[in-house]
Amino acid sequence: MADPEAFILDQFPRSSWPTVPTLLRTAYAAVGEIVQDEPMLQIESAEDNRGRLIAWAVDFGFVRAINSGAINCDYRWRNFARPTGRYLELRFPHSTASVSQVANPTRQPRVVVFRENARLRNDGLLPFPEFQEEMRIVGLPHWLFLHGHQSLNFVHIAVPSPDSNADFLYRSTNLMNIPHEMPSDVPPPENTDDALDEIALLKEDIERWRRDNGDE
Repeated sequence: MADPEAFILDQFPRSSWPTVPTLLRTAYAAVGEIVQDEPMLQIESAEDNRGRLIAWAVDFGFVRAINSGAINCDYRWRNFARPTGRYLELRFPHSTASVSQVANPTRQPRVVVFRENARLRNDGLLPFPEFQEEMRIVGLPHWLFLHGHQSLNFVHIAVPSPDSNADFLYRSTNLMNIPHEMPSDVPPPENTDDALDEIALLKEDIERWRRDNGDE
């Protein structure tokens, strides 16, 4: 099956990665300024819920980056399974992504219905060729932008496992530590030819699923 890292690089090239920590720094700084200027947001209960302000600011940052062309994808607002609000879904050529605040970047985010449904679409990225016959495409593969909960000390791109209790199928290095601009001649992953062949086959399966089921 397709290598998760190679698939991520196909959907979101490494040269675009510095955009993410930049927009997150801007979002966190904006929230800090808003809180500093508004005493109502400085009380304990508001401080406990600062994550909501951060989430809105980060969503705004991604939408602005997409609209400006800094991130090459589309987006749409999706309803949660329960009618309590909406979340931002990023639409890449053959995958979707969403943004999650997590306290621990080594553990998959807490289970919610939309995320649980999305992680089940990642069978095509499982590294078990002996089970290839049992694996099938049931939708666009889904991956995550993970960032710190209250403080911005990490940002990762991650592919969740279909098993919410398992490790990530792939988790990038901390994007907060990468240069603001990355050279275009960054070495590709090993086994590039095989990885490209596997990705091409996965894309064909995804396109076949789209024709049979309609896009999501």
